Parts: sequence; C-alpha cells; structure tokens
Amino acid sequence: MQMQEQEPFKLEVVSIRLVKDAPLFSDHKITSPADAVKVLGDFLCEMDREVMCVINLKSDGTPINCSIVSMGTINQTIAEPKELFKASILSNAAGMIIVHNHPSGELKPSKEDIMVTDRMLKLTELMGIKLADHVIVGGDNSQYFSFREKKLLQYPQIYLSTDCNALEFGKTAMVAEKGKAR
Repeated sequence: MQMQEQEPFKLEVVSIRLVKDAPLFSDHKITSPADAVKVLGDFLCEMDREVMCVINLKSDGTPINCSIVSMGTINQTIAEPKELFKASILSNAAGMIIVHNHPSGELKPSKEDIMVTDRMLKLTELMGIKLADHVIVGGDNSQYFSFREKKLLQYPQIYLSTDCNALEFGKTAMVAEKGKAR
C-alpha cells in the first residue's frame, strides 16, 4: 500500500482595516451630552428607525470618528459589544459615547437600553476605553436623555488579581460537580 503525501495545512492570513467614509460631522469637541447631540443628533432624528452609533474620542474629548453600529426597526435596535467596540479599538480611542435615536420621540430608555449600557460599563472598564455617556435623541432633536446627566453611569468596582495562585478558573465547574449526586 502506497502512502499519500499530505498537502501542507494552509492558514489564511487576514487583515483588518478601518475604512473611512465621507465625513458627516465636525471636529466639535465633545465635553457634554449636548455636544454629542450637536454632532450627531440631527442626523439620527431624520431616521425612521432606531440607529445606534458610537462616537470614538481622543483623551481630551475630541471626536476621532463616528461608527454606525446598528440599524434596527421603528422601536428597537440590537448591538452586541463586539460591534460597539470594533471601531473604537481600530481607532485607538480613549473613550466612546453611544448615541441612538427613538423615532417615536419618547426619550425614556427601554429595558434593553439600560441593559446594553450596564453591560458596556462593565466591559469598557475592563477594556480601558471609557464609556463617557449613552445619549438617546428623538423627535426634533431639541431634547435628549443622557445616562451621564441622570447619574446612571456607575462604573463597577472590578478587581484584577495579581497572584496567579489566587485565580479560580474552574470554580464554577467544581461547584457544579459537587452538587451532582453520585
């Protein structure tokens, strides 16, 4: 029996690039939610469905760019953290502001808005990209809801171990094993 030569494994090489589109916004420095609304609000208030964007910021609050992360339906949009972080990481952003619209004009955050904000607070703390605000615009852009202004951006206290012996990687699995009847 003759042995066949195996073809060498091919590992594809990919590259990831930030692609710039035509500019929509100015270099207006963002120091408040009202500034974020000035930069992006008019654009979002023209939309007939929910659209979520991320404004990526330099450490001094100057916008680097804006990324349209998700386009949804008339009353919801879905965005996972990986989509929210993608342009921030590629832009080497120090901070981010999430801005989305409510075409109905109702500015009260939905349960999903609150959940995505809470999740992003935890993740931005770990990633080192500060979540400066989550702003909801609606109607004619004369009013907005700012999580920061309402004092709803509470950063969690995340403690990272410096002792590898203190890490408990399998703790959850061990607890589950102990609970099993033998």
